[in-house]
Amino acid sequence: MTPFRPGLAAALVTVLTLTLGGCAMGTTAPASARADAASDAKGSFGQVDCRKAKCIALTFDAGPAKDTPRLLDVLKEKRVPATFFLLGRDHVLKHPETVRRIEDEGHEVANHTWSHEILTDKEPGEIRAELERTQLAIEDVTGKRPRLMRPPQGRTDATVSEVCEELGLSQVLWSATAKDYSTNDSALIRKRILDQAGKDGIILLHDIYEGTVPAVPGIIDTLKERGYTFVTVPQLMAPAEPRPGTVYRP
Repeated sequence: MTPFRPGLAAALVTVLTLTLGGCAMGTTAPASARADAASDAKGSFGQVDCRKAKCIALTFDAGPAKDTPRLLDVLKEKRVPATFFLLGRDHVLKHPETVRRIEDEGHEVANHTWSHEILTDKEPGEIRAELERTQLAIEDVTGKRPRLMRPPQGRTDATVSEVCEELGLSQVLWSATAKDYSTNDSALIRKRILDQAGKDGIILLHDIYEGTVPAVPGIIDTLKERGYTFVTVPQLMAPAEPRPGTVYRP
């Protein structure tokens, strides 16, 4: 008889079904990935074990941009790791020194496509090009290919997942967003994130908008006061490792 595996049961219970880009997709929560990790799993922990600690992941989309170095100064001062989903065209190519700094300072460098096109509107070859061009651009700067991607607007489907699997990319969605593309009010951005923050959450912000970087210190300080430890997305899943093609969402 096959032994009962609590981790597998947890994964089955917490896999969510949602509609993205007109296609029903299953998503896996980081907590479920951790629970279902094999005994010999080799995922890298951060400063804590998120199976025991109150973890949260801070992520930034669509950079790097002019304010990213200032953001990196804040993260360094507060000793907070983050995950950066970078755009290839006009960003990675324009700011290679910032990309290198993100990598050198211990943050997770990830893929947000080449030109922020909606992938569910594309043919497989076009999807592959949007992702592969950014993979190569980042590898040229850091020497490493990203293992995570975030689809623009969170829109994915079975075809996108298949291409991501081929390229070794896991898909990462989010649980808290400030919709900072709609406001430059840093206090409002901070409030929206703090209202939505939760254990094992993934925060989505954009370091390309004027009001976002000034909101980050207050977000970090308040969440630390609430007992949270900041980790990268892969650290949130440890001891599991991100699985290519899988869509992760808290």
